[in-house]
This record gives sequence, C-alpha cells and structure tokens, in this order.
Amino acid sequence: MKEKVILAYSGGLDTTAIIPWLKEHFDYEVICCCIDCGQGNELDGLEERAKLSGASKLYIEDLVDDFCDNYIVPCVQAGAVYEHKYLLGTSMARPAIAKRLVEVARKEGATAICHGATGKGNDQIRFELGIKALAPDLKIIAPWRMTDIWTMKSREDEIEYCRQHGIHLPFSSDNSYSRDRNLWHISHEGLELEDPANEPNYDHLLVLGVTPEKAPDEPEYVTMTFEAGVPTSINGEKMKVSDIIKKLNALGGKHGIGIVDIVENRVVGMKSRGVYETPGGTILMEAHDQLEELVLDRATMEVKKDMGNKMAQIVYEGKWFTPLREAVQAFVESTQKYVTGEVKFKLYKGNIIKAGTTSPYSLYSESLASFTTGELYDHHDADGFITLFGLPLKVRAMKMAELEKAKKN
Repeated sequence: MKEKVILAYSGGLDTTAIIPWLKEHFDYEVICCCIDCGQGNELDGLEERAKLSGASKLYIEDLVDDFCDNYIVPCVQAGAVYEHKYLLGTSMARPAIAKRLVEVARKEGATAICHGATGKGNDQIRFELGIKALAPDLKIIAPWRMTDIWTMKSREDEIEYCRQHGIHLPFSSDNSYSRDRNLWHISHEGLELEDPANEPNYDHLLVLGVTPEKAPDEPEYVTMTFEAGVPTSINGEKMKVSDIIKKLNALGGKHGIGIVDIVENRVVGMKSRGVYETPGGTILMEAHDQLEELVLDRATMEVKKDMGNKMAQIVYEGKWFTPLREAVQAFVESTQKYVTGEVKFKLYKGNIIKAGTTSPYSLYSESLASFTTGELYDHHDADGFITLFGLPLKVRAMKMAELEKAKKN
C-alpha cells in the first residue's frame, strides 16, 4: 500500500502541478486538502481539477468561523498589528490551516504533509512551525526548496509539466499579481509592486473595494456593539463574528477603507513590498480601539500596547502554537472583561471618523475632565504632585549647574 501525503491545495497552478510531481518523485497517494478561510469563488471547480490532476481525494474544510472566533478575535483584542500597518491577514490563517492539515493527516493515516509555499516567503515558516508543534512525527515536503528535483521556475514551466502529464487545465502564463485571500483580507505582490519607486496601479489591483477618490461623496454612519471585547452587532442587528466581518468588508470596500501599501521585514531576512486590502478588519480594529480607550486604565493600556506588538510578532513569525502566545493571549483576555459598549463612527473616503462611544464601564468622568471644578479634584493637589513628579529633573538640573560652576572656577 502506498504512503499517503496530504497536500495543502489551493487549486492554483502551483499546487495543481505539485500533484503529479509528488506521484512521480515519491510514489505517494496524494490527498488534497483545501481549507476554506473565506476565499470565496476561488473554491469553484476544485474537486474536478484535483481529481483530473491525479489526486485520490479532495477535502474542502470550512474553517471560516473557527478562523474568525479563534484566530482573528484574539488578534483584534490584542491590537496586534505588525510594523504599525499589517493586520496579519495571511499570518493569522496559517496556524488554522496547519492544524486542520494535521487533523486530516491523522484521519487518513498519512505520513507526510506537503505545501506549496516558496523558499523566500513567510508561509513556509508558519505552516511548518504549526505542523512541527502539533505533529512532530509527520514529514514535511516543501517542493520549492527541493531544487534538485523541483526544476520548474515559471508558470510556463508548470503549465508544460502538467501538459506532459496529460493534464490540460485553464491556466494561462500571463503575468498577474501574486495574491492571498481570505475573509479578513487580500494581499497583492508582484508586477509594479516589486519596485517601491512605483505607485500601485489601483485600478488594476483592487479586488475588495475602491480607492478613497472613487468612494461616495457622502459619509455613512455605522454603529457597532461589543461584549467583553467581541463584536456582537452592526447597526442594531446581532450577528456572529464572521458575518460582521463580511458586512464590514462591504461597507469598508465601498468607502475606500483599509488599503495599505507597505514594505515589510520578512522573517527570512529580506524586505518585501505588498499592498493589502483589509476593509472590514481595519474598521473592526479601529472600533475596538475606540471602545478600549474609554474603559482601560492608563497603566493597563501601556502594557497592553507592548503585548499587542509582541502578539503581532508571534503571529507573523508562525509561533501560534507556543506557550508564549498562550501567555500573551491570557493577559489580553484578562483586559477584555469590561470592553463592552457601543461605538459609532462614520466612513468617508478612506477615513473612520468617531461619532460617539458609550460603555457602562467607561472610566471617563465628565466632572473630572471638564474645566469646572468638581468634588473629586482639587487644583491645589497638583502642586505637590508636580513637585514630586518633577523632582528627578530638578535634582539633575541643580547638579549639572553645580558641576558647570565648579568647571568655571
């Protein structure tokens, strides 16, 4: 009986060409596994394509709600943003995918998992760290790093390889962006983006929305509610998290929200330039931030910012299944107990503009913050506070003056 390999299958040209390649070089029984994280019509026709290419079976696993509830929500609560801009759309999905690949491998009794990530990118790290953490006994096959037997270097090579193996598929060799899509975002790399000196061709590039210039001339008001840091409704309509993100994607795309052009530092040591569309995610993160600033005290917010940056790094580097991620997430979850309330904002030409935030746990006191004197605050108390708070500065200044005087004498 042949050994089985689970192939992380997207249905694209790369992973389609990998099917006959695995059979030719390893004599495996190839079982394809496509993980649905909300990539939409990209899943159409996959079963026929996989079977035509030589796979014995295709799993299509719906992970949309798992992805939203167990990966996206913790990152939103943490405020996890990599290098101030990237909302981790691809990064968050990879551990969810790796976990399900391992589950299918166990179900099928497979001895290996194969992925089509390149040897220059971050995804190879994310997939493989997830697999190693969950199933250290499984072999991992990464064709793009096996240059002695993976000799294909272009789309033309892959199309020709498939043709030679009797596989005639509707793929063309025309140049297009390299994209990754799920419910949270879509990323774009390649073509003019490979040179940071070039402006993106947004008319050709955008998928989920429009540029701010092409957004409506009238703003649109949106109201959201949260309970313990989890979004629960839009405009009064209760929804599960995945449906909230879908709705926000439509609203954000319409108003030119969430388009980011970034040169980021990959884990493997190089810089890469990409454009990310994250319309719904950008709105959700901002709405959560607006509520959080109302209910968290200063000291907690200060530490939580550090933890958010740490969470972003952990997720970006593929270290989801680690004690560190669990510990950081535990801290974040403890801060979310009172992140409950309503956030109102308006969307206008790429902007998310505050329009009012309320919470039963708000720490904002109008009597304290206003310029009128309230019962809880005596202006004279600031004298002693500033004296003590500024004491180190005063002592240092006196010492420096003393040294300067001694130098002159």
